[in-house]
Amino acid sequence: MTGISRTSADLDPRRRRILFRAWHRGIREMDLILGQFAEAELSGLSEVELDELETIMAEEDNDLVKWIIGEKPVPERYQTAMFERIAAYRPDFERLPEEMK
Repeated sequence: MTGISRTSADLDPRRRRILFRAWHRGIREMDLILGQFAEAELSGLSEVELDELETIMAEEDNDLVKWIIGEKPVPERYQTAMFERIAAYRPDFERLPEEMK
């Protein structure tokens, strides 16, 4: 779980860009959450879902991680099925190896 393991060769340019951005965030926690989500789900998302994902990804990483781990309440605009799907990819940060913390 140290980075991208999926090839982007079969993805269209928009999905390639999103996959890259998902694994290259400002903080490692969000790399893991968004990167894992993108690898698993990206190829099956509709254009509307991609729009929503990109909107979520435009938020500050520190805010996103706090919403996902429950440190801060999720704003109403993100109380959506897409946000819940992303949050489901939350690793157990307490159990990550030290080099990944």
